[in-house]
Amino acid sequence: MKTIIEPFRIKSVEPIRMTTREERADLLKAAKYNLFKLHSDDVIIDLLTDSGTSAMSAAQWGAVMTGDESYAGAPSFYRFEAAVRNLMDFKHIIPTHQGRAAEHLLFNLIAKPGHIIPSNTHFDTTRGNIEAAGAEAVDLPIAEGKIPSLDHPFKGNMDLEALEALLREKRDSIPAVMMTITNNAGGGQPASLENIRAAAQIAQHYRKPFFIDGCRFAENAWFIKLREPGQQDRSIKAIIHDIFEVADGMTMSAKKDAFANIGGWLALRDDALAERARTLLIQTEGFPTYGGLAGRDLDAIAQGLSEIIDEDYLRYRVRTNAYIAERLDAMGVPVVKPAGGHAVFVDARAFLSHIPPLEYPGQALACALYEMGGIRGCEIGTVMFGRKPDGSEEPARMDLVRLAMPRRVYTQSHADYIVEVFEDLAASKDQLSGLKIVKEPPMMRHFTSEFAPL
Repeated sequence: MKTIIEPFRIKSVEPIRMTTREERADLLKAAKYNLFKLHSDDVIIDLLTDSGTSAMSAAQWGAVMTGDESYAGAPSFYRFEAAVRNLMDFKHIIPTHQGRAAEHLLFNLIAKPGHIIPSNTHFDTTRGNIEAAGAEAVDLPIAEGKIPSLDHPFKGNMDLEALEALLREKRDSIPAVMMTITNNAGGGQPASLENIRAAAQIAQHYRKPFFIDGCRFAENAWFIKLREPGQQDRSIKAIIHDIFEVADGMTMSAKKDAFANIGGWLALRDDALAERARTLLIQTEGFPTYGGLAGRDLDAIAQGLSEIIDEDYLRYRVRTNAYIAERLDAMGVPVVKPAGGHAVFVDARAFLSHIPPLEYPGQALACALYEMGGIRGCEIGTVMFGRKPDGSEEPARMDLVRLAMPRRVYTQSHADYIVEVFEDLAASKDQLSGLKIVKEPPMMRHFTSEFAPL
C-alpha cells in the first residue's frame, strides 16, 4: 500500500479548545510575543517541542503501575538500566530527571573556563550548560548543513577536517568532543554512521573522550538504514549498537526517543568520572538508582525504549514530517531539505526576506503562525543563538521556525490543517513586521524574553 497509516489505535483523547484569531491576537500580546508564555490550552496545534509531549502507550501506562518507589535499589531502576544497556552497552548508566540535568553533570565535571567543546551543532541547553561552566561551545557542521534548500542525506554530519584542525591547534583546551544525533539546531538532520565513527576516531587519536547527545538516536538510526550504503538490511537495534559502541559516554533526554514525559540519563565508560558524577547526582538530583525520577517514570522509559525501535513506527514518524515539508515546498514555502526526523523546519529568513535577521524573522513567523491558526512553533535562530557570551549580538547561521511533532499525538487531518494555515499566511507574509526584545535574561533568552512589534 502507498498510504503509510499511523501504526497504532487511539484509546484515549483530550479536547482541543478552538480559539478565534481575535482571541489569539490578544493572547499573543499578553504573552509579550513569546510563545513559551502562552497557556497550552490556548493552543490548537502545539508544535513547540517534541520533548516530553509524546503519547505514552497502553503498555507504558501499565508499566507505570508496576513502578517501585523505594529510595535505593528499586526494581524499576534495574529494569530501566537493562533496557538502556540492551541498546547502548555502557558500563555506567546514571538516571537524571531530564537531558539537561545529564548535561549539567557532565560539563560541571569536564569543562572549565578557557575550554572549548566542539560538536556538529550544540543545541540550546547543551550550549547553555557548557557556557555556564565558563567554556566555549563550538559548532562544526559540514558546509552542506548550512544551506537549508540543499538536499543532502546527512546534513547533520561533523566537518571532520575542521574538527581535526581545531584539535591540532587547541588540543590542550579541548576536554571532549560532542556529537548531536539528530542535529536538532541544524534542522533535525541525521549524521551518518561513517561520520560518527570518523569523528570518534579523530577524538581518540588526540586522546579526547567522545560523547554523544543521543536524544533522537532511533530517528538517526532509521535515516542511516534508509540512506547509508550497506545499512539497508540491518536492524535498527544493530545500527544503534554501532553508533554508541564508539562513544565514551552519552547524554540523553528520554523525553524524546523513549516516549516518556520526563527523564533522561548520563552514560559513561570511565569508572572515575562515573563516581564523580554519582556524587554530584546525590547533591543535586537524588540517589543514583532514581536520579530525580519516580520509579514509575523509570519503568515508562524502559518500556518506551522497546517501542522506539519498531520500524513501522519509525517509517510513519519520518513520513509525517516529510509529507508536511513536501506540501509546503510545493506551495513555495522554503523548508530545510530533506525533512528532519522530529520536525519540519521552515526557513524564516528566506520566507520573510524583508525582515532583517536582527529583527528576528523566525520569531515573527512563529507569532504569525499562532495568530493565524493557533499553531505554536519554536524559533531556532537569532533569538536562540544570536547573543554571544560577551553580550554582543549577531545573526545566527540560519533563522528557522521548528514545527516539532509530538510522537503519536496528531493525525493526518492535523497535518493538513498546518499546511492550510501556511497557505493563508503565504498570501499576507509581506505585511508581517519584525520584533524587538524589550526584556531578556542573561542566558538562554529565548525561553523568557519579552518582545514588542516594530
